[in-house]
Amino acid sequence: MEIQVKKEKVNIWKKKKVSEESYYMASQWTLMARKLRKHKLARISLLILFVLYMSALLAQFIAPYHLQSYNSEYVNAPPTTIQWIDEDGKFHIRPFVYGLTTSRDPDTLRKIVVADTDVKYPIRFFVEGEPYRFLGLFETNIRLFGVEQPGQLFLFGTDGTGRDLFSRIVLGSQISLSIPLIGVSISFVLGIIIGGVSGYFGGVVDSVIQRLIEIIRSFPTLPLWMALSAAIPPRVPVVQMFLYITIIMAFLEWTGLARVVRSKFVSLKNEDYIMAAKISGVSTMKIIAVHLVPGFISYLVVAATLAIPGMIIGETALSFLGLGIQAPATSWGVLLQEAQQIENVALYPWKLIPLGFVILTVLAFNFLGDGLRDAADPYK
Repeated sequence: MEIQVKKEKVNIWKKKKVSEESYYMASQWTLMARKLRKHKLARISLLILFVLYMSALLAQFIAPYHLQSYNSEYVNAPPTTIQWIDEDGKFHIRPFVYGLTTSRDPDTLRKIVVADTDVKYPIRFFVEGEPYRFLGLFETNIRLFGVEQPGQLFLFGTDGTGRDLFSRIVLGSQISLSIPLIGVSISFVLGIIIGGVSGYFGGVVDSVIQRLIEIIRSFPTLPLWMALSAAIPPRVPVVQMFLYITIIMAFLEWTGLARVVRSKFVSLKNEDYIMAAKISGVSTMKIIAVHLVPGFISYLVVAATLAIPGMIIGETALSFLGLGIQAPATSWGVLLQEAQQIENVALYPWKLIPLGFVILTVLAFNFLGDGLRDAADPYK
């Protein structure tokens, strides 16, 4: 019995020793990943963002209708209710929706869309719909789900011209989620290069760059966005508009990171290992790229995550004001334009659903950023 107990103690000691060795021998990224897995909100946020970006990537396949598809008969239709039990109380294994018909509100005489309980349309997966190019590679007409014609499936209702709001939200996410990533990438390149030059060389170069940053940061963000957006020529192609908006937002977001990178370079450039690299004849670019930047790369990852929500809100605000993405393209900000009028919100509250996606995405990035910040903190 004693021998068995001793063996168990030895095994526990060995496991503990191996665990400690793996901990002390682990890289910085491995330690960050371990801490991040313990952050529940960050894990949930990462899952939400994965679903959102996969939906944006496969938007043409997921959306039941094309971006410009509309049905003037079902203008401002409410969200379609998915049914499992019909009017007679009979349970259906396959979910279905009722047909739609129009009538007049007896009080306001406003045209409304109501369910026609005499007609049922089963919801099917991998149905044929309008043709599109899947991931831009090949043409197909297979959609993830839908109903047979003349049935209609409006999960989030329709807008003022009879277009399916769910399809437009999914397709609009391609712009609303990609602009921030591209914009942050550009602003990070600018911030690291300009901030690195400022902090590493110092002197007159540092003074000139810091005064330039102060001038840019002194302008109010939203009016400056509006002024730069108004300078974009009217009726430019959608791709060019996308490029212009991305450049405008990236141009205004690099200053904060540049100052942080400058302060890091000032504190690190006099360290012993940097001085040893200089004495050994290592080039300036190699010192910056190999020795300085990796020293605070974890902070850059966190800063990138926390910068994306600002970009999302900025693009949404510009499109909401009519200065960003415009028809025939769409984004979450464009979809919220109809919510500017109070009567639209009062009569058709489902038009605020795109706002929920904006809030969800911003919160997910913020929680993920908090989790990464805690994981990157060596004192936690």
